[in-house]
Amino acid sequence: MDYNRTEATTLPPLLAKPTRPTRNGHKNLTPLTGRHPPGGDCKRACECREPLVSISKETHPLYNKIETGSVRNCAVPCYQPYFTQDEKTFATFWIGLWSVLCFISTFTTVATFLIDMERFKYPERPIIFLSACYLFVSVGYIIRLVVGHASVACNQDYNHVHYETTGPALCTVVFLLIYFFGMASSIWWVILSLTWFLAAGMKWGNEAIASYSQYFHMAAWLIPSVKSIAVLALSSVDGDPVAGICYVGNQNLDKLRGFVLAPLVVYLFTGTMFLLAGFVSLFRIRSVIKQGGTKTDKLEKLMIRIGIFTVLYTVPATIVVACYIYEQHYREKWEFAQNCSCPGDKQNVKPGYAVFMLKYFMCLVVGITSGVWIWSGKTLESWRRFTGRCCQSGKPIGAPAYGEANAALMARTGVPSSASYHKQVPFSHV
Repeated sequence: MDYNRTEATTLPPLLAKPTRPTRNGHKNLTPLTGRHPPGGDCKRACECREPLVSISKETHPLYNKIETGSVRNCAVPCYQPYFTQDEKTFATFWIGLWSVLCFISTFTTVATFLIDMERFKYPERPIIFLSACYLFVSVGYIIRLVVGHASVACNQDYNHVHYETTGPALCTVVFLLIYFFGMASSIWWVILSLTWFLAAGMKWGNEAIASYSQYFHMAAWLIPSVKSIAVLALSSVDGDPVAGICYVGNQNLDKLRGFVLAPLVVYLFTGTMFLLAGFVSLFRIRSVIKQGGTKTDKLEKLMIRIGIFTVLYTVPATIVVACYIYEQHYREKWEFAQNCSCPGDKQNVKPGYAVFMLKYFMCLVVGITSGVWIWSGKTLESWRRFTGRCCQSGKPIGAPAYGEANAALMARTGVPSSASYHKQVPFSHV
């Protein structure tokens, strides 16, 4: 029987005898404070329920400034309240594992570039800067792994995550490493797609593309700088109760949409458009070359490598965007269900644990896969030459004279020396 409908249509007698409360009678008791959930038969007011942290003291810096689950002065605890302890422990292991692997992969890529800079010319050089960005992103996660979840993301005086802050210093450093270099990596992806389009579609050479490198660097570093300064100026840095890092938009959906989701969508869409235009041009060139009877093995190998790297970036980036869309769409419902659900409510909405683990994995896997471009025999040759030069630094005193004599002899006889092999590798051969 619908008790609400009966009570709304039937007036009780004036002198009715007191009756025992029904099993659901407590739902009709409404405190003076609190907010009612919209709709439904449950009349119980929303309240800040554990493990959420209730802020009752007026001296608290966040008093009357925050709201969680339709309840004012209710803060998210240091650790995600929707997950079990085993899930929290696995999240720490999961994020730590991929951050370390990302660091190793990106460090190897950047080190290979530093020992053989002539090998990586435009239009492929942005891959190196993209890897360098993920190197610093992984450092941000590793800092959290070393110092601990609570030391970075939590206000330990009040046992809840950071809200609307620009500090402490450790929180700010982790935010800058992950947010600034994360956004810079997305812009380098756009630049990489643009340079591939200029090389394949517009027939630009290495030198012509490299002449605009200062503009590439200006865009890649200036835009994230402006956004990072804006976040800090607006005191929008907050703690992530799942990953234990400081970022933007963890507790404010408007900041999440404005500073994270919208830029990522724009960067992904722009880079994909340039990339598709470049692929169309490459297919046209391949058709023309085949009609002329020339082999296209090298061009096809280049197209395969570009295609593999494209998939290894666009798929994770698209999944990250999808996870953020999922989070911004359902977060208010999770918080509302935590504070406003009725006892025994079977429709208690909780976040998907796998979605969050997938998001953090995809945020770091691009750094791991960026090393695909250097996985070749040329990388081994570069490191062999580098170790050879390091070993030669400990030669006897008479060795330099021998080296000069050997170089003169090679020049006299016309035999190429080993140094002559170290020259720029064409883009189509890399």
